[in-house]
Amino acid sequence: MSLQQKYSCGCRGVDVHSHIVPGDLPAYVGAKVPRDWPSMAAAHACHRHVLIDGGVYRTVSDRCWDAGKRMLDMDKQRVAIQALSPMPELLSYWMSASDALPLLQYLNGAIAQIVDESAGRMVGLGAVPLQDIQLAIRELERLMGTPGFAGVEIGSNINGAPLGAPQFDAFFEAAEALGAAVFVHALRPVGKDRLVGPPQLVQALAYPTDVGLAAASVVTSNLLVRRPRLRIAFSHGGGTLASLLPRLEQASRVFAPLRDALQASPVEQARKLYYDSLVFDSAALRYLLSSFGESQIMLGTDYPFAFREQSPVQQIESMNFDEVTAERLIYRNAQKFLGIS
Repeated sequence: MSLQQKYSCGCRGVDVHSHIVPGDLPAYVGAKVPRDWPSMAAAHACHRHVLIDGGVYRTVSDRCWDAGKRMLDMDKQRVAIQALSPMPELLSYWMSASDALPLLQYLNGAIAQIVDESAGRMVGLGAVPLQDIQLAIRELERLMGTPGFAGVEIGSNINGAPLGAPQFDAFFEAAEALGAAVFVHALRPVGKDRLVGPPQLVQALAYPTDVGLAAASVVTSNLLVRRPRLRIAFSHGGGTLASLLPRLEQASRVFAPLRDALQASPVEQARKLYYDSLVFDSAALRYLLSSFGESQIMLGTDYPFAFREQSPVQQIESMNFDEVTAERLIYRNAQKFLGIS
């Protein structure tokens, strides 16, 4: 049965970029509470504050944890399936792994519950403690044995280390072997000190910069050459990578050390990665398609946060693609990435 046939509301989109925050967070059970241990506090109406390091990190609505309200919004967006990942700041790489693991397992349990309540309309992308690779692999193995999980969300850097760094190769080897989808989201980006203006500029400008550098590190480390079956996707349209790619391609022809280090051209490698469509502009989305190929772009909304794409399926349909391309962007590419039918 096709997605068009399955949902009477006309929903057929598969959204790979949406987040959850549980309605509550666990109390720390150790001897000394880490400074960045998150907690929740009541806010206005159906909202709650996420408190981190003694202050309000973000105020979130109950759509972060209420499956019923999410599905009503999905119907309005004509989204059939959402992939759920944690609000990135909760990934907690900066804590000790022994502190972070129970928090991440709590988040993964919250995702599993919402997925279960969704009657097949949601799929999980869980969290793992990448500050300890072996612990991360064990949690990944547990998740991939848990019904409803397609893979994991990871940050665009791990305490400043790029994803292409050698210490993460064992994790990506495990993800490839387990068939886990890996969704990369911006987190504590580089360059925040270069922005002039209010804090929201971090999301607007620094996030895509960090995602672009993360994707570039995957290319220059030859990760997809070494792990050809790995399915890895980058949020925010891959950030700055599309603009950096021609420069990187030319540099690989000009500079012999770079040419020797690359086992395949930057363009060839970049066109094996996946990217969401969250660029807020039709011309920018067309540029992604020309840069990366129509088989690699998927819907992404950043639901339920305010800075999101409101009408993802309508946006694609308004661009007058042929039917095959539109179906790829709206759901087929995401189905392949997530490993769902």
